Amino acid sequence: MMKSKADEEDFWNSSKCKPFTFDDEDDEFSKLKESKQTVKNIRPLVDEDEDEDDVEKISWSGEPVGSISWSVRETAASSQRTEREPAFPKINTDTPAISRSLSGYSLSALFKGGTGKTKGANFQSFTDSQSDSSVRLYAPELRKPKSEYKDIVSDWSPEHTVQRMQQGKVVHLEKFRSLQDKLLLLDFAVSAHDGNVITAVLIYLKRTLSKEVLFRELESRQTALRHFIHYLTETRDQRLLLELLRALGRIEDVALLQYKEHLSIADENKRRDFLKSCLSLPFSPEDSAHVQDHYTLLERQIIIEATDRHAERGGKVEIFQKFPRRASILNMPLITTLYYCCFYHYHESEGTYSSPLNIRQTFRISDKQYFVTALAARAKLKAWSDVDALFTSRNWLGFTRKKSPLSFQRVVDILHRNSAPTQVLQEYVGLVDDSDLRISLAQKHKCHDIVINTYRDLKDRQLLLGYLSKVERGSAEAGKINQLLSNQQIRWRN
Repeated sequence: MMKSKADEEDFWNSSKCKPFTFDDEDDEFSKLKESKQTVKNIRPLVDEDEDEDDVEKISWSGEPVGSISWSVRETAASSQRTEREPAFPKINTDTPAISRSLSGYSLSALFKGGTGKTKGANFQSFTDSQSDSSVRLYAPELRKPKSEYKDIVSDWSPEHTVQRMQQGKVVHLEKFRSLQDKLLLLDFAVSAHDGNVITAVLIYLKRTLSKEVLFRELESRQTALRHFIHYLTETRDQRLLLELLRALGRIEDVALLQYKEHLSIADENKRRDFLKSCLSLPFSPEDSAHVQDHYTLLERQIIIEATDRHAERGGKVEIFQKFPRRASILNMPLITTLYYCCFYHYHESEGTYSSPLNIRQTFRISDKQYFVTALAARAKLKAWSDVDALFTSRNWLGFTRKKSPLSFQRVVDILHRNSAPTQVLQEYVGLVDDSDLRISLAQKHKCHDIVINTYRDLKDRQLLLGYLSKVERGSAEAGKINQLLSNQQIRWRN
């Protein structure tokens, strides 16, 4: 609802706040006089005994308080007192007390709120008094009770210290300064069978003992020595680990540790040269043969990789066009290298580096391992004639027969994984000696002729009748079963 003009004028005339008008030219001047009068009326309430207009405050030096020279002297004197005063200075009792009316706060007003003042006003008065440089409040820092730090500074024995470490409590190992105490601490840690405690003690001994003393003492403490070697290995402190192994006379371990550095060499030529330099390290006979084979294999891989990469880019070798290489052969294991050569270089002469037979002879690969690898590679290529040649052997009379270092059951599994046709599978399923296993494999891979011939050899008419329902009606297998059932010359068992 809109107010009329008369109502608005009544509102402004009745309010304590008058509106601004251009007619009151001396309004600001009159307000200033009213403010001065208000201040004069407040002063008698604050300081009833003296009049600041008549009394001038003088310091002990005779200079007016608040002057520039007085401020400089007070600042200098304050800095000197700060340098000379102890941590808890004595409060000067000659300092005049601050009147309660002037300070604007008291204990009751600070914590409960004074009469006639809000909590905000009391807090403001307290803050203002704290910012006053002439008022200093000294609150000495109280020390913690002994019960709070008793567990840390108490004179615990090495045994009790280890027990506290097992409980996860804070301890200070620096108080064990003598060699005897440090070794007792290590022995108790080993007796506790706590790996974390042993490692913590070993770190302290590593920091506080010389290497010679530490190595000498660890030599007679094999459990602690193993923990220390593991710790240095995990933290990759190769330098200290090598010094430790040399001090213990473990030259073979030193050689193996140096040999492992080849893992950090990315360039194959630099890695080959590094492996060549490792051949002179004091390895055991078995490890020495391993390092020699590693160097020879990498050297051969570099040659094969360079040759095959050139042939693949040339586009003249058919096998590289039909089956492009998926990865480099460099730094591959020995069996992977053999598989690669059986896949791409199977028919090469034995005199070439990439010949599978050359690799077999150079690295002393067993017949069984070579057979499995070659079978998987040639089956992957669907080279079934090469697969058949792997099983064919001749006796001294010149007769050929199928022979395998693997069980024929595993041979069938390898051929099936490489999608061998049924004609190939049934030839090797028929070579399984156990009849039940042979029938199971034949049914699994749908080699019907093998199942029918096995039931015929067993002269089991019922099984043959039951299998008739599993083959397709009118098929060649169904006709063969009916022909066998009608044969009067077979003496069936049932």
